[in-house]
Amino acid sequence: MIITEFNEKRCKACGLCAVACPKKIIRINKDRVEINGLGCAELISNDCIGCKACATVCPDIAISIYREEERN
Repeated sequence: MIITEFNEKRCKACGLCAVACPKKIIRINKDRVEINGLGCAELISNDCIGCKACATVCPDIAISIYREEERN
């Protein structure tokens, strides 16, 4: 399982991650406000493929992507 996390304290809602996402599953949620008052990026689907395009373009290093180890 791919885990994608957006740091509300770092995200300035610039939208670059949403543009870079090949699956188009990221949006800026203006209701998800932390310190900056602008909103924060969020996933709108669990279809993340872990390509890290969003994290690569993020100027504020606000996105973390990792694979959660599945345990049987």
